[in-house]
Amino acid sequence: MRTPSGRECAYFYGDYYRGRHVEVCRLLEHGDSQWQPSLCKTCPVPDILLANACPNLVLHGSVGRRFGLWRQVRVVATCDCTGTVVAEPKVGCGHCAEFAE
Repeated sequence: MRTPSGRECAYFYGDYYRGRHVEVCRLLEHGDSQWQPSLCKTCPVPDILLANACPNLVLHGSVGRRFGLWRQVRVVATCDCTGTVVAEPKVGCGHCAEFAE
């Protein structure tokens, strides 16, 4: 679905049916952080999902502060196959291609 900033994101949900105005980030809804539509402007998740289509990539998000002032989305990626933390989520773990063959 298209985010308020205009990019496609699989974790964003908007319900505008018959006058409703419900917007939710499903990546951040389970944490203790408060999501706001302004966070979508600098969120790295749409770029990660566009660059890496691995079905084993799991994203975990949280909202943190940058320089103590600006709020931003922080993302940690893990791989379900290997169970490791992925250092560069846009590239992937590098092991899933070996298992696919």
